[in-house]
Amino acid sequence: MNKVLVIQSASIGDVILATALIESLHRSFPEASIDFLVKKGNETLFTGHPFLHKVITWNKRSGKYTGLLQIIRQIRKTKYDLVINIQRFFLTGLLTIFSGGRETRGFSKNPLALLFTCRIKHQIGNNIHEVNRNHALISDLVVSGNLLPHLYPSISDEAAVDHLTSGRYYTISPASLWFTKQYPVQKWVELFHHIPPDANVFLLGAPDDQDICNDIIAQSLHPRIINLAGKLSFLQSAALMKQARMNFTNDSAPMHLASAVNAPVTAIYCSTVPEFGFGPLSDNSVIVEVSEKLYCRPCGLHGFRSCPEGHFKCAVNIDTAQLKQRL
Repeated sequence: MNKVLVIQSASIGDVILATALIESLHRSFPEASIDFLVKKGNETLFTGHPFLHKVITWNKRSGKYTGLLQIIRQIRKTKYDLVINIQRFFLTGLLTIFSGGRETRGFSKNPLALLFTCRIKHQIGNNIHEVNRNHALISDLVVSGNLLPHLYPSISDEAAVDHLTSGRYYTISPASLWFTKQYPVQKWVELFHHIPPDANVFLLGAPDDQDICNDIIAQSLHPRIINLAGKLSFLQSAALMKQARMNFTNDSAPMHLASAVNAPVTAIYCSTVPEFGFGPLSDNSVIVEVSEKLYCRPCGLHGFRSCPEGHFKCAVNIDTAQLKQRL
């Protein structure tokens, strides 16, 4: 097993969870050259990663199909011994079967799975964590015991946030790509009533999340809130999370970012449920969700742009006291 390619060109959270395969592959094949194919924009997660030989990026927003053909030509030249496709979509299946890999593996739900060397059943909703689902693709190859996702903030990443880490502080990542996975602004404001006034609170997120962060600041009376949305890289955010008293997130990418550096995390689940298998993995992690049984929850795997029932009870009925206990 000299050359291995792992394909995961989905969202940030899925890519972070896929790093567990990198850890397990490296442990079993420490001399192997491991490459990782990701969507353009996610490659910065792996700056200075000690176990990756190369990160291949696929620009899905511009020249998507031209880029795919270029990547196929590139990876065919590498002559991989093993190609692992974590995704269940046609284009990554196409990439896999034309990779020229001596052995190709993926999930049976991929439309082109019949052309893979090895196919594994994929099922969501049975309490099996995504990390373990992914490891099923290599369970016969690696030594016993699945390793966890891991990212490696550098010394420079830690230095970039060093001036922020003195004293007691919390991070809150209030945004999500999906509205129904996003804890409402007014509920975050309720939490701020309980955060000690001498503690700093850093709001984290992408540049597009600045508005929701500013909205929270405008409605809160807490004196020490700092909006860092769009101002830190992924690895700098992870470095900041590592030393926080607590990190509060939705069921979204920042939760996985915390898991990848074993940072304390409190994950709020609104429309989705932990049974899907994407929960936090840090040693100090707790899931907070509505206590009552709602007929409409979960309403989908990823959520919606608005509550299908119009009441959003899965979020607004969460008791803030559950969060207060984690301060």
